[in-house]
Amino acid sequence: QVQLVESGGGLVQAGGSLRLSCAASGRTVSSYAMGWFRQAPGKEREFLAAVSGTGGTVHADSVRGRFTISRDNAKNTAYLHMNNLKAEDTAVYNCAARATSAIATTSGQYRYWGQGTQVTVSS
Repeated sequence: QVQLVESGGGLVQAGGSLRLSCAASGRTVSSYAMGWFRQAPGKEREFLAAVSGTGGTVHADSVRGRFTISRDNAKNTAYLHMNNLKAEDTAVYNCAARATSAIATTSGQYRYWGQGTQVTVSS
């Protein structure tokens, strides 16, 4: 089993930056695809970014140019770097992993999920 724990969320002013971390345990996830999603109150879960087991990345149009996904296999950790944050970025952010290298952009394709971290952007 894989356990994922997110950290790095918090309260930030509009225009600020945060780096979210997703630490995996239970087994090495270097060959796994990992993704980031978010869900704001009253809205559906939204795909943000994913990184394949070989390091390829994809970012949603809504965050491309502001958010960047990365991974550090030595630390068994994925990151989401968020810049120029806006009030509409306020949400609970979750990381996810799937036991295959290929990127996926829908939540149903991920087997393992973290508990989430709250990001609040004040305007």
